Amino acid sequence: MTSLYAPKEKGMKAVRMHAYGGSDVLAYDDVSHPVPAAGEVLVKVYAASFNPIENNTRAGYLQGMIQVEFPFTLGVDLAGVVEAVGEGVTSVAVGDAVYGYSNMMRQGSHAEYAVVSEIEIAPKPTTVDFVTAASVPLAGLTAWQGLFDVGGLQSGQTVLIHGAGGGIGSFAVQFARAKGARVLGTASSGKRDLLKGLGVAEVIDYTTTRFEEVVRDVDVVFDTVGGDLVERSLKVLKPGGIYVTSAGQPDPEAAAKQGVRATFMLTQPNPAELAEIARLIDSGEVKPVVSAVLPLAEARRAHELFAAGHAQGKIVLQVVE
Repeated sequence: MTSLYAPKEKGMKAVRMHAYGGSDVLAYDDVSHPVPAAGEVLVKVYAASFNPIENNTRAGYLQGMIQVEFPFTLGVDLAGVVEAVGEGVTSVAVGDAVYGYSNMMRQGSHAEYAVVSEIEIAPKPTTVDFVTAASVPLAGLTAWQGLFDVGGLQSGQTVLIHGAGGGIGSFAVQFARAKGARVLGTASSGKRDLLKGLGVAEVIDYTTTRFEEVVRDVDVVFDTVGGDLVERSLKVLKPGGIYVTSAGQPDPEAAAKQGVRATFMLTQPNPAELAEIARLIDSGEVKPVVSAVLPLAEARRAHELFAAGHAQGKIVLQVVE
């Protein structure tokens, strides 16, 4: 059925990619105002964060995985206020402050308004602002699902986190600590103080030390980096341990020959887990790490900062002051 919501005549601003390529394919466009269908929610976006998936989509690395019709609005994470709801939506109401992430099968969140599914959002953490909340959903859910849903990490176990100082890694460190696990992390030397502050027991500087020479008998390896870390990581797991990655394709058979497990994970929307993450943030057990805040109109700069590498935590686009 048609939504009862009447879109604003003036339209809105959105950052859209007009082709595959570098950051110069992005434009700050005037676009029509979206309308939520049944089961969908229209969110007035206050902030939207930047993730590697935006870079990879723009560069064309995900052709065949994500269907893009140009011009295309990037962005999966958002925090904002519910502007309207489609038919059948019951979990949120107009005026609610929410956060979450879209699956990128529709136009994205780097815009003044975005449509998301009801099952992709949850109430925003109450103790942080919209910018901070927007940094959480995809990175937070990836860390949560990688550690617990896939990795089965338990209190008293040891986890090695690759890329511990990044957007996903910094959440993974804190979630693992909140669970009662011992955390080891690989990162560059510039992130040592950050990670020690987050509770990492041992920070391994990958620029000077090969982690497999100093780490052994861990229960879970959570890898946000990929590359040659896959094969190297299998060596540090205890028998029956598991290697989980969001950044590569491990060989389960090769892992099995070494008496361990290895698996790739895809993050899934989960409002119950978003709610639990919000609870940890509001309790002070987890503190999102934001490295840079830019206006929506400067989204191109976010892509350039990401390409430069080594950011601590997340880059966030602020849509509403």
